[in-house]
Amino acid sequence: MADRDPDVIKQEIDAARDQLAATVDSLAIRANPQRLADDIKAGIMNFVKKPAVAASLAGLGLVTVVLVIRKARS
Repeated sequence: MADRDPDVIKQEIDAARDQLAATVDSLAIRANPQRLADDIKAGIMNFVKKPAVAASLAGLGLVTVVLVIRKARS
């Protein structure tokens, strides 16, 4: 085993510890359930706001209202 300076080894260990702590913090932020839910919600809202999707949903809503009214009248 090569003779290594203990101070250099300590610095390397400290740097590795800091890097590991940063990685763990990053993973904790990415796995936060509230953040995941917010990201999913934002993605859905962006999808629904597209003109084609909005028009399709409006048409589906209109058909549903017409069917409910017809069912209530008969």
